Amino acid sequence: MIQLHHVTRHYAASGAALDDVSLEIAEHEFVAITGPSGCGKSTLMHLIGGLDTPTRGEVTVDGLALHRATEAELTDYRRRRLGIVFQFFNLLPTMTVRENVCLPLLLQGSPIATAQARAAAVIELVGLTDRAGHQMHQLSGGQLQRTAIARALVHEPRLLLADEPTGNLDSHSAEQVMSLLEKIASQRRTTLLLVTHSEEIARRTPRRIRMRDGKILDHEHHP
Repeated sequence: MIQLHHVTRHYAASGAALDDVSLEIAEHEFVAITGPSGCGKSTLMHLIGGLDTPTRGEVTVDGLALHRATEAELTDYRRRRLGIVFQFFNLLPTMTVRENVCLPLLLQGSPIATAQARAAAVIELVGLTDRAGHQMHQLSGGQLQRTAIARALVHEPRLLLADEPTGNLDSHSAEQVMSLLEKIASQRRTTLLLVTHSEEIARRTPRRIRMRDGKILDHEHHP
């Protein structure tokens, strides 16, 4: 599903954010990436998400060579094959839960009725059916993140990237979000890549990749 071959990403101001990284992640794997700030986690996510390009090396996701893809191909990849969940939600505050979740499908040109039906199903999956008509200021932090996960899943992406999805939540809300991600992974809905600083969260994923100074230190598999 994901292949990186000898990938380096160098920035003029800060040097190498990634240094000769090679990595493979299989379809439907649930993987955590951990490491201290500045170790290259976010750069790795940006490359896999088609938001940045490597200085050297190859990045291939779901058969698409991102390192040589056109801007039109990258836009289509991000819109149709990729879902992203951010630490700070990135939801539209004037829209309801239902409207936020429908948005990716409407941007693809789906009919409103189709978008609403698929949104209703994924809103039920994340446990927010009773909040579907609520606006963002009416939701808790955990509910906001579950809305963001629903929005990222509604177009049935091949890959879900979650960048510190529990980092801005209290422990109870973090537990709810992590349990939801585990449910999504167990149902084999998508390949799931999670960046986290939390040791507790990382231990709950089947595979963990530790990074430091732009390199992969090791891989740890959990039963």
